[in-house]
Amino acid sequence: MTLLLHTEILGDGEPIVFLHTGLQTGLTDFAYQSDYFRHHFKVILPDLRGHGKSIENDISNFFEDSAMDLEETLNKLELKSVHLVGCSLGALVGLCFAKKFPHKVKSLTISGVLCEKPDNWNEMHKKEVESQARLLQNKEAANYFDNIHNTDWRQFLHRAKDEHWYPFYVTKDLDGIGAPVLFIVGEGNTAETKGATLYPLLKKNVHVSIIPFASHLVHCEQPEIYTKILEVFFNKIENK
Repeated sequence: MTLLLHTEILGDGEPIVFLHTGLQTGLTDFAYQSDYFRHHFKVILPDLRGHGKSIENDISNFFEDSAMDLEETLNKLELKSVHLVGCSLGALVGLCFAKKFPHKVKSLTISGVLCEKPDNWNEMHKKEVESQARLLQNKEAANYFDNIHNTDWRQFLHRAKDEHWYPFYVTKDLDGIGAPVLFIVGEGNTAETKGATLYPLLKKNVHVSIIPFASHLVHCEQPEIYTKILEVFFNKIENK
């Protein structure tokens, strides 16, 4: 069953949808970018299912269901097409959405994604699970997440223990996406930088930016550079 997502809206103009990373919310993630673009764009900040105020405990088919949630939410807001921007979990949802509803996407910007399964995936996944286990034991972090989520955020950590959870079937190509794509990646994550080579080979109108002194959360680690690149991307599209 689809879910109408809790959504915050800032500013007015061409709509940009920012899709947050895992365990964050529309208001807690992309804060620098939201504040910057709200002066000239309509900034749409949904909480993905199971996050923030979008209360839902069924995350068994998270990525596809989240794409359907977003489609229903945009229809409710009477938005025909949007610039879609996502990182990590949000980028995966954005890719799903752009493939299912290409006519609703004016542009797609993604970061923090793996275009293919790394050879050392089992090792990477094991380290991630260990990191998440430490997070559960951190009382300060747990209190923070308890305060920003009205649902059981721990379910995502339990779900991520499954080494098959990552949707490589979604990230392996850009099939069906007609809109321009911007792939931004931090140089510090070598597994993710492979997309900078692969994606332009798979589709025309793919733009790539590798940002120094950044890794998985490039929009947080280098917010000014990330935002400027995003602005140039939007301007090129608007001026065509």
